[in-house]
Amino acid sequence: MIKNSQTKTAQALREFDAKTCYALSGTPIENRLKEIWSIFQIVLPGLLPSKKEFSKLSPQLVAKLIQPFFLRRKKDEVLTELSELSELLYSNELSSSQKTLYLAQLRRMQEMVAGASADEIKRHKIEILAGLTRLRQICNTPALFLEDYKGDSGKMDSLFELLDTIREKGSRPLIFSQFTSMLDLIEQELEKKEMSHFKITGQTPSDKRQEMVNLFNQGEKDCFLISLKAGGTGLNLTGADTVILCDLWWNPVVEMQAIGRSHRLGQTKQVDVYRLITLGTIEKKIQELQESTKRTLQHRP
Repeated sequence: MIKNSQTKTAQALREFDAKTCYALSGTPIENRLKEIWSIFQIVLPGLLPSKKEFSKLSPQLVAKLIQPFFLRRKKDEVLTELSELSELLYSNELSSSQKTLYLAQLRRMQEMVAGASADEIKRHKIEILAGLTRLRQICNTPALFLEDYKGDSGKMDSLFELLDTIREKGSRPLIFSQFTSMLDLIEQELEKKEMSHFKITGQTPSDKRQEMVNLFNQGEKDCFLISLKAGGTGLNLTGADTVILCDLWWNPVVEMQAIGRSHRLGQTKQVDVYRLITLGTIEKKIQELQESTKRTLQHRP
């Protein structure tokens, strides 16, 4: 919560007069190196130079500066009794109606960037990002933005085939999506199939969240729908032994946090993770980007 030095939380904590201060984080660096600068401005102010000068330092030099004050422990080093984790890609294909919309959106984006200069692309960055999001929504189902869409969705069909298999095994899954509207559509189908569920989004009050978490861990309901960003941290859901990631996120750390809701201390069963991926689409590119980022993280100082 303090990795962004501009937030009111970080600013307020820098005003505290504490003789000793520790920071505890599962992901001290998630997106950029400046996040560690913000943390150390609270933990040990004065150790690192100004933000402007810090931005000029290499990652290797930063690692050397903070090393005497930094204790890193990997999950597999400290949780020797942690249950096994199985990760699988669960692929599907676009339905014919999905494919028509996907290719039309892809052509629009290609026309937007074809022959464009770096400055022109920069000026249209918001439109390009919105277009990429639209492609990702189509991979889930065009119904996320087309109210009158009546076509099929390869991913929705694949998801409920998987849920039927999981249900037969007696397992209880956590189902994550970054799109709350996707969770709403899944919820509607769960009700048709008479599968009971809890749901957490960014709009769910904190006391209500904890109540649902406690009930789920006690064995109530068949599955748990969770918004990726809203439920990626702070939840202990060892009552689930399966995690389904409906849509891939650019940063694999966010997904790792989501998986950690179930695969954590106190979990006694093997945790199966399914990443739903639509073949021949932007999701395959995201998966390749994730693998590249993971390799970088593994070799980070």
